[in-house]
Amino acid sequence: MSLMLDEIHQQPAAIERTIKRELKKIEGFAAGLKVDRPRLIVLVARGSSDNAAIFGRYLIEMTTGIPVSLAAPAIHTLYKTRMDLRGALVIGISQSGEGVDINLTLENSKRCGATTLAITNEAESSMARLADETFLIHAGRERSVAATKTYTGQLLIFHLLASALSGAGHKAEIERLPELAAASLTLQPHIAEIVERYAFMKQCVVVGRGLNYANAFEFAIKLMETCYVVAERFSGADFLHGPIAMIDRGFPVFVFAPPGPTLKGTRELLERVQGLGAETIVISSEPSALKSASRQIRIPERGAELLSPIPYIIPAQIFAALLAEAKGLTPDQPRSLSKVTKTV
Repeated sequence: MSLMLDEIHQQPAAIERTIKRELKKIEGFAAGLKVDRPRLIVLVARGSSDNAAIFGRYLIEMTTGIPVSLAAPAIHTLYKTRMDLRGALVIGISQSGEGVDINLTLENSKRCGATTLAITNEAESSMARLADETFLIHAGRERSVAATKTYTGQLLIFHLLASALSGAGHKAEIERLPELAAASLTLQPHIAEIVERYAFMKQCVVVGRGLNYANAFEFAIKLMETCYVVAERFSGADFLHGPIAMIDRGFPVFVFAPPGPTLKGTRELLERVQGLGAETIVISSEPSALKSASRQIRIPERGAELLSPIPYIIPAQIFAALLAEAKGLTPDQPRSLSKVTKTV
């Protein structure tokens, strides 16, 4: 078994540990913000952490009504801009906590009046030292270059933070996530049966919308870095505004189709690309979406859309790891990449 697959299977335990060890701290932090509620939240990250930030933006805006922005680190690091961040909460997301541009952005944000928060897997990292508060992902060391358990750990932290900030009491639902993650791991034998079909795939499209838009980006980056597949990622809505023109017979289209408000539009998109002859691989618990699939990856536990991103990304991670092996590649050490990428 590759390190990547081994770490994928560690996710239910990592999620459970993180809930147990961070929940009270996150609730205490959120309680402190009730006196001086942030007028704005800014998320700063790169790579898979930036994909997690996309999810964080959707979730926090949906549950709290606080506007959330994704930072452009170069504004701070290259253009040296002094911004008015009084009353803002700036959150840095990094599995290693050593991203130079992320840390410089946090430092400048603090000088500009923001409260700063770090989300990282490394308690002794530079990011953890410089932020006003740190929430830890208790995933253990991640040895594979391709992030898996730290990505779902970041999604979990956003679940806990959004629940605490909103006061909506989603804790009982969040505590189901280890169980939902474990159920998704049972899909590996089925995915192993279908992955060989795509051993010679060189390009594809990944589509997700709403809370699973982040997963479209994350699945695509996993296919690019471990399988060297040119994987374009789109919102289901954006896909219809031009990119659908590239679809012809046999073109692979991977689609996340969870229950909830996005399902109707996703079904319509699937029917349209199916009519164009696309090869559709659908990750869903919903029969109405799966019926339009060339290949089905059926999520075994049906849960609310709010909880879907973690159990839905796990079969995608498995697919990427197994596809790399089918292509004769080693998913743990992608060419030209290292575990920590430092940019300014």
